Amino acid sequence: MATAYRSGWHFIDLATAIPHSGDSLMVTVFGEPVVVTRDDDEDVRAYRCLRRPRGAPQPVRCAIRYGMIFVNLDQRDHQLAEPEAPDVRTISATPRSA
Repeated sequence: MATAYRSGWHFIDLATAIPHSGDSLMVTVFGEPVVVTRDDDEDVRAYRCLRRPRGAPQPVRCAIRYGMIFVNLDQRDHQLAEPEAPDVRTISATPRSA
């Protein structure tokens, strides 16, 4: 269950909670501390705080939708696969009643 929930997008807070550049917000998602911050370019970024000595903060996927901040802790690449070219064939059939 935890694996299934970890791989989804989770609501953190409203974007108005960190209105200015340099503002930050500390939250805990599934027992892991996550810092959400607004940088100088007014972009919102999220980082997982590692507990290892000298561990650099690990970036986490973050998105703002409808004024709400969402994060995804899953590290797998979830890019959509490119669809293959559709197999276009022309099939001519004669109805049975003909």
